[in-house]
Amino acid sequence: MTVFAVEYVYDAESSEARDASRPAHREWTAGLAQDGTLLASGPYGDGAGALLIFEAADEPALNELLKQDPFAAASAISGTRTTVWVPLTGLLATRAA
Repeated sequence: MTVFAVEYVYDAESSEARDASRPAHREWTAGLAQDGTLLASGPYGDGAGALLIFEAADEPALNELLKQDPFAAASAISGTRTTVWVPLTGLLATRAA
């Protein structure tokens, strides 16, 4: 399995869509955290986006998963950046390939 850092970028025009779909988005992330697919997530302090840390077989599998996010269905995400991440130190270090 590979660890991925996924950055969501929001714009001001998407705040209403995020507010409306936030409960479903949080239910979705909670389920993924419970099954170990989502290792950590949370919004940036300035409200401009969020960082999500996933473990997935590969990037195509991750992209299919991200399509299921209620934020994606609500067009609440302006941009996404996905990067393979290798945690070497700290709580997630055991996840490094």
